[in-house]
Amino acid sequence: MHEIIQEDQQAFLYLNNLGSQPFDQLWIMVSATWIWVPLYVIFLYLLYKEYRVRNLIFILIFIALGVTVSDQLAGIFKTGIARLRPCHDPTLEGLVREVKCGGQFGFYSSHASNTFFIATLMSILLRKTHKYLPYLLFFWAAMVSYSRIYLGVHFPMDLIMGALMGFFLGGFFATLSLKVIYKRAKTNS
Repeated sequence: MHEIIQEDQQAFLYLNNLGSQPFDQLWIMVSATWIWVPLYVIFLYLLYKEYRVRNLIFILIFIALGVTVSDQLAGIFKTGIARLRPCHDPTLEGLVREVKCGGQFGFYSSHASNTFFIATLMSILLRKTHKYLPYLLFFWAAMVSYSRIYLGVHFPMDLIMGALMGFFLGGFFATLSLKVIYKRAKTNS
C-alpha cells in the first residue's frame, strides 16, 4: 500500500507541476460548479425533449438523489479515510504547485464523483438519440477531474475512486429512472 501511495504522489507531482500561472484562472473556472450551469440547462432541455415533463420530474428527483448520495458518500470517505489533500500534506511541502486549497482531507474527490455520475446518467438516458454525447460527457468529467490535480487539491487515486463511484452511482440511478419511466408507460397503456 505504501508503494501505491508513493506512486500516486509522484504522478500527482508530475501532473500538478505541468501547470503554469497564465492558465490558473482557466482551471479554477473549469473546477467551479457555476460555470457549468449552461451545460446543465442543455441537459435539462435534452431530457425534456426525450422524456417530456411527467417523466422529467422523476428523472430530476433521481438526479437530485444521486448527486446527494454521491456527494455525501465522498464526505463520509474523506473523514473516514482521512487522507490529507496534497496541499495539506507536510511530506509534499514546497513541492506542490498550489493554486487553490480545500478542506483538510481529499479521498475521494466529490468533483470527480459528481461529474462522472452526471456523465454516466446522461449517457444512459440519452444514448438512443445522441450516440456521440457520451464521448463529450466523459471528456468533460475527465477535464473537471484533472482540474483538481492542477489546482493541487487531489491525488490521482482520489479522482480514480471518485470517477468509479460516480460511474457506479450514475448507472444505478439511470437504471432506476428508466425502470420508473417504463413501469409508468406500461400502467398508462
